[in-house]
Amino acid sequence: MEIPDRSRLFAITGCVGGGLAVALGAFGAHGLKNALAPEMLGIFETAVRYQMYHALALIASALLSERFSTGRTWFNLAGWFFVLGIVFFSGSLYILSLTSLMWLGAVTPIGGLAFITGWGMLGWAIVVGRKPR
Repeated sequence: MEIPDRSRLFAITGCVGGGLAVALGAFGAHGLKNALAPEMLGIFETAVRYQMYHALALIASALLSERFSTGRTWFNLAGWFFVLGIVFFSGSLYILSLTSLMWLGAVTPIGGLAFITGWGMLGWAIVVGRKPR
C-alpha cells in the first residue's frame, strides 16, 4: 500500500521532528547544562518533550489516516495543527530559553491551543472515520 503525499509529508515531518528532538535534548543536557540558568534549561527541556510527543502524534496521524477510508480531512487538519503547535509552542520556548526574550511567552499558548485542537481533531477523525471493508 502506497502512502499518499499528505500522509507521507506528516510521517516524514514527524520523523524529522523526532530526530531533532533527540538532538536538541542531547544539546540541552550536555551543551547548555552550564550555559543556562536552571529555569531556562527547564523551559528548553519542556520544548524538547512537547516536540517529541507531537512528532509521534504526526506519525500517528499519517498512519491512522491510511487505516480509515473516511475522515482523512480531519486527520490532515490534526497533522497541520500538530505542526503549528511544534512551531509556536516548542519554537517559542526554544527561543525564549536561549535569548530570554520574555515577550515570546505570549506566543507559547497559541502553540498549546494548536496542540489541543490537533488532539481533538485526531480523536474526531477516529470517531467519524470508517475502516475499509
